[in-house]
Amino acid sequence: MNENKSNRTEEPVYSKKVIEMLTVANDFCLFIGKADTYSQYEILLYLQKVLPLIYLKASLLPEIRVDDDEMTEHFVTEEEWENVFAILREKFGTDDEYYYVDLHEKSHRDAIKASLAENLADIYQDMKDFILLYQKPHKAAKENAVNDCRNLFDTRTGFSLVKAHTKVHFILYKEPEDTEYPDPQVS
Repeated sequence: MNENKSNRTEEPVYSKKVIEMLTVANDFCLFIGKADTYSQYEILLYLQKVLPLIYLKASLLPEIRVDDDEMTEHFVTEEEWENVFAILREKFGTDDEYYYVDLHEKSHRDAIKASLAENLADIYQDMKDFILLYQKPHKAAKENAVNDCRNLFDTRTGFSLVKAHTKVHFILYKEPEDTEYPDPQVS
């Protein structure tokens, strides 16, 4: 039995980097799931610390060869996403909206309106889908969970994390008399 356990922990899908990502993702999902019980300031302080950690841990995920890509699933419903979004949007109020410039899209050289609550609801969806798929008993499900999380980080979640963290920073460190927040992406 020890030999089986040893072989299992040497596989990338069971690596320390994956377990650390699961731990951070789970903490984030639990916190966001209870966001209605926290003040805006408590949420912002938490996000200030956890968003860079999610970024770091997701960037370190190993590349996983998926043997059965049919084992991928999504669990967060549109209703759950909408609920998270609505709670966060209410918490952030006028601080929710911001503008950014996506320099990778030639057609989007102008400022694009965005929502912190939407960014966070998207990140929540990706993290919760990752956790729930990884919890399935089949190794193929775990492989798909890690592979999906890594691919989403590369294509969507990573940029959402950066945008959200930038907005959180500006909310926390704005001048008290400011009524509008400077957008570092537009300046």
